[in-house]
Amino acid sequence: MTADGWVPKLSSVIRTQHLTKRYGRRLVVDALDLDIMEGDRFGFLGPNGSGKSTTLRMLLGLVFPTAGTAELLGAALPKGGKRVLHQVGSLIEGPAYYGHMSGRANLRLFDAAGPGGPRRTRRERVETTLHRVGMGRVDERPVRTYSLGMKQRLGLAGALLRQPRLLVLDEPTNGLDPQGVHEVRELLAELNREGTTVVLSSHLLSEVEALCSNVAILNAGRMVVSGSVDELRSPTGDVHVRTPDPETAARLLGDQVLRRDGDQLVIASDDPAALNASLVGAGVRVTELIPQRRSLEEVFLDLTEAGDIPL
Repeated sequence: MTADGWVPKLSSVIRTQHLTKRYGRRLVVDALDLDIMEGDRFGFLGPNGSGKSTTLRMLLGLVFPTAGTAELLGAALPKGGKRVLHQVGSLIEGPAYYGHMSGRANLRLFDAAGPGGPRRTRRERVETTLHRVGMGRVDERPVRTYSLGMKQRLGLAGALLRQPRLLVLDEPTNGLDPQGVHEVRELLAELNREGTTVVLSSHLLSEVEALCSNVAILNAGRMVVSGSVDELRSPTGDVHVRTPDPETAARLLGDQVLRRDGDQLVIASDDPAALNASLVGAGVRVTELIPQRRSLEEVFLDLTEAGDIPL
């Protein structure tokens, strides 16, 4: 269990083998292998045109693969999709809605269209879901008058109506202000703690880094790397040190000092523990010592602009 209460499960909710999609001669997704575990918070990353949205659409039965296999909640796709898709909430490439109807009316209609939504509890289900996405006080004006952020919240509400076991979201914070982005992040973390597996595709790498436990990065239709966020954010070999004795520390460490700014030094060291022991042993007071790690954005740019690098 992690500090925020997230508990990983053992079964796969999404598994693909050599999943491939071509449009004519254009190869969009190239032999993709994925294994996403139940209870995961999984980030799906890649530049525009990398094949992310096409992959998600194949996993939801919206697009048929050219080759390879895919399983969703244990069912082989596309044949078994009807058996499990009612357990999946999704928001892919923007929400669909009837612009002349209110948000509530849209959600009631959506709720009535599928299995597992008793009519007697529909109103309560819609109101509860609107409240969860921050639209509990929305009036009855038509959706065509909504802002982009409100439309995005409405689409997220539609994905959450049936308390899905799996949530698949493509750019769910598109159009939201910073407060809205924060609220959606907190909501997704809460849903995950309640047992929902979250698969998130987003260009906001800082949000993916803050929310997701594991990520996959695609480039030109191919998997570049997949693993935990902690593993990908490997140490840079630099250590940030703050000390009230910067002169003494600089003399002691010599050429290891890469930069100095007042009481802060950046030290080249692959062993932060040994560095700390050396400083303290020499009588240097250390108030802060932080090994520097690459951000997810730095990893992403390295892999998608400069090609594969060892991690």
